[in-house]
Amino acid sequence: MVTKNLVVRASALLVAACSLALPACGDAQAPEAAAELWERIQEQDYRSFARAPGYESRRPAAAPHSDFVDIYVNDVVVEALASSEPIDAWPTGSLLVKDGFTSDGELELVAVMEKREDGWFWAEYFEFETGDAKFSGKPDTCTDCHASGADYVRSFGFP
Repeated sequence: MVTKNLVVRASALLVAACSLALPACGDAQAPEAAAELWERIQEQDYRSFARAPGYESRRPAAAPHSDFVDIYVNDVVVEALASSEPIDAWPTGSLLVKDGFTSDGELELVAVMEKREDGWFWAEYFEFETGDAKFSGKPDTCTDCHASGADYVRSFGFP
């Protein structure tokens, strides 16, 4: 009985120690690339990008990215949408940035998708001063949800 209690206590301590060491429910697979992306979208003033079709103003979120969202797209996406050619896949360089707001209007997160040579790169930021991403790279939480969209884009009537 003493041995069993000792094992239970040791297991509980191990779980507690591991929980403290892990990032809070995140999956930052590529923190350096996410930090570079954060700096780049800040330098480009992403909020000056075009608004995504159907998101000309803040709208209620239809996904797990806060209560309300603003969605911005870069010129690569704008040009792809303006083309008379059907879009089978988004061109390399496509960039979508989603600001997520609480119901009180506070910025809660910034989610970014960038189409790279090797596919989409995702990053989700909750730390706006440091640009530290909670999720980055190709985290399952992003890819699993976005897999239902055309070329991983799930909203605003894209392909």
